[in-house]
Amino acid sequence: MAARASAPALGVATTFLLLLFTLCRGSSSASQELRRPPAKIGVIGAGIGGTSAAYFLRQKFGRDVQIDVFEKGEVGGRLATLNVEGKYYEAGGSVIHPLNLHMKHFVKLLGLSVPAKQGGLMGIYNGDEFVFEESSWYIWNVIKLLWNYGLNTLRMHMWVEEILDKFMRIYRYQSNDYAFSTSEALLHALGGSDFLQMLNQTIDKSMQKASFSQKFINEIVTPVMRVNYGQSASINGFVGAVSLAGAESGLWSIEGGNKLVCTGLLEASKAHLISGTVFSLEEKARQGRSGGTVKLYEVTYNSTTGLTSDLYDIILIATPLHRKIANITFHNFKPPIPEFSRPYEQIVATFLHGQINASFFGYQDPSQFSLTAIFTMENPKLFFNSLGVVSSVQNKMDPFLGSHVWKTFSADSLTEEQINLLFSSYDTVEEKKWLAYPHYSPPEKCPPVILHDHMYYLNSIECLASAMEMSAISAKNVALLAYHHWYNQTDMIDQEDLHERLKTEL
Repeated sequence: MAARASAPALGVATTFLLLLFTLCRGSSSASQELRRPPAKIGVIGAGIGGTSAAYFLRQKFGRDVQIDVFEKGEVGGRLATLNVEGKYYEAGGSVIHPLNLHMKHFVKLLGLSVPAKQGGLMGIYNGDEFVFEESSWYIWNVIKLLWNYGLNTLRMHMWVEEILDKFMRIYRYQSNDYAFSTSEALLHALGGSDFLQMLNQTIDKSMQKASFSQKFINEIVTPVMRVNYGQSASINGFVGAVSLAGAESGLWSIEGGNKLVCTGLLEASKAHLISGTVFSLEEKARQGRSGGTVKLYEVTYNSTTGLTSDLYDIILIATPLHRKIANITFHNFKPPIPEFSRPYEQIVATFLHGQINASFFGYQDPSQFSLTAIFTMENPKLFFNSLGVVSSVQNKMDPFLGSHVWKTFSADSLTEEQINLLFSSYDTVEEKKWLAYPHYSPPEKCPPVILHDHMYYLNSIECLASAMEMSAISAKNVALLAYHHWYNQTDMIDQEDLHERLKTEL
């Protein structure tokens, strides 16, 4: 009897649950559609940002999603090499910090080699004379630094290390799948209001507040800004700290060229490379499989057969939205996608195989000139930012007798007259022009990371700092954002006090 009595009750419960399921399904067909994995994801740009994004997207969304990567030029983007007399030299991003954990992971994953870095001596030139020159005697260098700048050099190292220590939190956040919807939110999660303050004031002001001398800022800090970002100490404090970290010891590069990371990640992600220029993106509505309306993104690009269009569930833009870099038009978006007016700084990398003109730098006896890197201070009459001996991407010094390949950074192409001032003789001149990184002018306003429901802008992070590792960090952040938005996992986005929360986990 007990069994018979329970049967009608079970039938009512089952009927109720089926009715509830049907009602929920009918009222949210669009959300049900989103619970299915995306069919196609498009990534625009095959630099370090785009290729690492393809890799992280594959990790999150699995093997069945189709990932297309669009590239109008060569894979690598601003990681590129230049041929000088049959050998290749880094013309774009050239050095990697030892604490860049994503880059280190990529190198291990792809089986790439990191040869030993070759040393040299550095001098800082003010346009008339050297205000500081390194010696081959380490103790003498320490004495000169103490005499000229007191403890500022040691304090700078400690100051940068403290910033890096907080910045390293990003790797733990990302390993736990947390993501951030804006660049400012990401920065705040790492260093709180202190980091946001650095974003909105100059490195000059940041270091003055930290009690560094103006002489030290002018003679040491500013030259580092000029070589790394082609700008002065008026750039924002956070990118300035990143720049100073890029002047420390232990920097490395990849044998064969840093762009090998990009080609390797593209292969590891099993993404499909589409060679062509993307002209436009448009929101489209299509009928979903469950009857609701689904939003897709139409990418129009050139191909071998002319203009072609494809539809994608998710779009990641991994190239600067600057009209001279990626002239993409956005159609049918509500609200409209804003114009991005942030200027990018032109840098010209000039490679010269020749003999340096030591007399230009005040040396009467050329044999006494032993510097292999020259940084410069702010001076209107100086026509170059830096000058240094470089080795090929095979990391072998060139077997030239009495001459080397020198790499010069400048805002404009060097004239023949300027080259003749710097070099007493030369055989080859090759140059590469870049819109290399944003023009930094605090207070900074970062572009949005989320451009639309499932469309993301990876290069927003460049307002904080432009670097290979920053692009890789942004790539993982955006891949996580795309994943969490697709599956409505909002509890993994913009969480507060992550550092304290994760510290207490076992």
